[in-house]
Amino acid sequence: MRLAILDDYLGIGQTIVDWGVVPGLAVVSFRDHVYNQNELVARLAEFDVVMRIRERTEFPREVLSRLPKLKLILATGMRNARSIDLRAADELGIVVSTTEAQHQTTVEVTWALILGLFRSIPQESASLRAGGWQVSLGRGLAGKTLGIVGLGNMGIPVAQIGQLFGMKVVAWSRNMTPARAGEYQVEAVSKEALFRQADVITIHMPLSDATLGLVSAADLALMKKDAFLINTSRPQIVAEGALLEALEQRRIGGAGLDVFEVEPLPVDHPYRSLPNVLATPHIGFVTKENMEEFFQTSLKNLLAFLAGSPLNVINAERPFLPDSQVSKQMHAKGH
Repeated sequence: MRLAILDDYLGIGQTIVDWGVVPGLAVVSFRDHVYNQNELVARLAEFDVVMRIRERTEFPREVLSRLPKLKLILATGMRNARSIDLRAADELGIVVSTTEAQHQTTVEVTWALILGLFRSIPQESASLRAGGWQVSLGRGLAGKTLGIVGLGNMGIPVAQIGQLFGMKVVAWSRNMTPARAGEYQVEAVSKEALFRQADVITIHMPLSDATLGLVSAADLALMKKDAFLINTSRPQIVAEGALLEALEQRRIGGAGLDVFEVEPLPVDHPYRSLPNVLATPHIGFVTKENMEEFFQTSLKNLLAFLAGSPLNVINAERPFLPDSQVSKQMHAKGH
């Protein structure tokens, strides 16, 4: 049996767990990303199992149908429905098992970006390293307005941290109500009001047909000239061309970005060089704790699959069994 680990940028795929507990398993870890579907199919043609780290590689029907040897996808995290064709996998007899993930890690990166932009941390650090001293006049957070697009599992803790900094917090989503926002001492406002009022806007919504292109050129045009936009959610929620234009023309203060339409980000992309962009290479979920969760549970999922009792299955026609049941069921199978 052969297992491919995809998009293992850090080369940790064979160090976090001992895949050797699976007799006869050959593991190949790929540190690069394949963009072309034909190249991806050629790479995976001889593999029985594929593990992917979050949504770095997509598996549409066109790819799955060309991988007759593939029997198990070890997915990670719960956001898989748009990037793996679960119904096609079910029809083709491919089991898709997944894992839990810690979500507060993205909240941490959100605030790292906000603080970095307001206090010019990258510029000040670069100056010090180069032998210089202070080069900018930062801004404090107290009294500023934090606008949150999507007050859910991520948006709520982001709001609470903003309140601790003394910020006014406003929020908008299509289903937002004053009562819902009021539970967290947040003011519900219209989308237009949020983009006009906020000193920093941060996006915390999942990607769906309803949120695709949600932040448009017209929305960006409403922002204050010194306001920041933060996106640690999904790149497709923001119109990239419009954002680039706003940044290049200095119509907004800047952007803090952890997600990109093409990943890894091309070396010549403007986000790598624009002085008003603070960008990180999609590290929102990339922590030691999350990677341990991904790999340890994936190994359990593989063993359970081989024992004939797949766990944490998310295929269209299959029930999801929570990870808490893994130990009991594997023990019953003698693992």
